[in-house]
Amino acid sequence: MPSFKITVAYDGGPFVGWQRQAAGTSVQGLIEEALADLDGCDVTVHGAGRTDAGVHAMGQVASFALERDITPDVVLRALNSKLPDEVRILSADAVPASFHARFNATSKTYRYRIWHADVLNPFERAHAWHIFGPLDTTAMAEAARLVEGRHDFAAFQTVGGTTGSTERVVTTSTLSTHRDGLVTYDITGSGFLRHMVRAIAGTLVEVGRGRQRPAWMREVIASRNRAQAGKSAPAHGLFLVRVDYGVVQSEPHVP
Repeated sequence: MPSFKITVAYDGGPFVGWQRQAAGTSVQGLIEEALADLDGCDVTVHGAGRTDAGVHAMGQVASFALERDITPDVVLRALNSKLPDEVRILSADAVPASFHARFNATSKTYRYRIWHADVLNPFERAHAWHIFGPLDTTAMAEAARLVEGRHDFAAFQTVGGTTGSTERVVTTSTLSTHRDGLVTYDITGSGFLRHMVRAIAGTLVEVGRGRQRPAWMREVIASRNRAQAGKSAPAHGLFLVRVDYGVVQSEPHVP
């Protein structure tokens, strides 16, 4: 059974999220349906992360095994011919059967996009949170740096989230300003709680609007109380940018 690793980009607007749901169209479900047509049997696809409804991806990673002996280039072409335009397979590689997109991931990078201008660019309306009025991005950048390190991030977890440990390691947490009013927040870590990035982004905006000082971020983290943080930023501004792995040995195709 050949095993594959694919990198997927998608516009999350039309979907209920990455993961299969009882109702609604998911990205995982679409890929599994396309692979079932290709392989002639049911195929289970494992994603690196479960993006929520409306969240986008530039570099989601998924893994699966097939019964048919086919090459990665055939997988790439076949999937892109069957998937809707909102979902594209950027690459496909043969990997050892032991590879798992979720469990072998060493870090993930997310980006939250804010459009800070009086008028929202219509081409950004589905991919950025529109905020008008004063926004102190210098203060936001200072607060963002306080997120870095090993912390208990319970204050940024959605109610009813994981019952396990809420401690995570964030290696980078940076805010950047761009031309035309675009502000981006990038965060890389070993793992993330549900809605964690959106909750952090919403908390940064509270600082940017002058409602809290940058040091408040440290207090929110220490509180471990979701009610102390800002509201969650809208889903449509969030992108899964990249999933990183250790060295993944490519599996040569043996005809």
